[in-house]
Amino acid sequence: MTSATQLIPGPIGDVLLLSTRRIEDLVAYCGPYEFEDVVVEVTGADLVKVDDRHALEFARRVYKWVSHTTRSRRLARLVAPPPSTVRLTRDYALFLPVFCSPYHLYALAAIPGWRKHCRKAACIITEAWSDQLPEYLLEQLADFDHIFVCTQNAVHQVAKLCGRPATYLPFAVNVLRFAPAALAGPRCIDVCNIGRRSDVTHRALLDIARDSRFFYYYDTVAASADKKQRTFRVDVPSEHRALLASLMRRSRYFLANRGRVNEPKYLAGRDEISARFYEGAAAGAIMLGEAPRNEEFRRQFDWPDAVIHMPFHSGDIRDLLGQLDANPDRQERIRRDSVFNSCTRHDWMHRLEQIFETVGVRPDSRFVPRREALEDVARTARAEPA
Repeated sequence: MTSATQLIPGPIGDVLLLSTRRIEDLVAYCGPYEFEDVVVEVTGADLVKVDDRHALEFARRVYKWVSHTTRSRRLARLVAPPPSTVRLTRDYALFLPVFCSPYHLYALAAIPGWRKHCRKAACIITEAWSDQLPEYLLEQLADFDHIFVCTQNAVHQVAKLCGRPATYLPFAVNVLRFAPAALAGPRCIDVCNIGRRSDVTHRALLDIARDSRFFYYYDTVAASADKKQRTFRVDVPSEHRALLASLMRRSRYFLANRGRVNEPKYLAGRDEISARFYEGAAAGAIMLGEAPRNEEFRRQFDWPDAVIHMPFHSGDIRDLLGQLDANPDRQERIRRDSVFNSCTRHDWMHRLEQIFETVGVRPDSRFVPRREALEDVARTARAEPA
């Protein structure tokens, strides 16, 4: 059976989403796909799922070659063979494609003529680095009203290359999925350490786990060739997010560090807020690690002990854990503050509201149930007795 791009109708939504989840399945992309799921839930959006990676990649390469050779974007569009596409038969208030990388932007070719069917259009790029932007693809964003970028370092350069206004959009999380049912509930995992990690800290935690009844949860597989990233592919993004949330709700401590902390070539002074901080806070786990050293992080995570500083390479983590374990009142306060602030500031719905406000689309009554559910969890975090 030949794979084909599909349009999945929502109930009555005026929003059109475009997703690459069928062709881009790295674990890091599950967070953005979670955002798409929240948008569908809140707005009843129609969802275009791009498929046929081979045809899309071939069309992109042809487009790139013609664009570079002739310097004509119009000619490149005419020459590039069409990938698997869908035809729109109705109009929308907002077109909102989500791209995990600027290199995925060519997926817009899957919806020819989309602009004439959409009153407003905003694009989200969840990770971009200012010195690694494909100009020939960024040019395709010229038809959008606004671009949102989830990494601060690239916002200005993206705006320059596409000629459209661009804004930093912080990452977030499905707080209703990650928040614990009760803050005083059991947390059987002592330390959770997933993704990028320090060998020094990892060995120290292994020693603790050998010496005592200490549950240290960590990755044992590095499926990619680059073990620094410890990335892998995921069949069903929502299932992976559900598993991750279940683990983190049961974790006492969670190691979280600024984006690409073990790849200095990417950073060069450009600290970014990784998704781990939003996930750990929503789950009420006490976060240990190196936070981004910038004002934006201090603004978003401005409660006491939001992240307890611990160098990335920490051979003495045993001492820090002992100090924290000796102060249960401090631990409880951290958990309450983290869950409360996540409910009021860092749910994916808050980011969707920012997008709507920026482009001039009015939220409707379908936002209300999720807003009320978040308020309920926030009240519980503030009121629950010790």
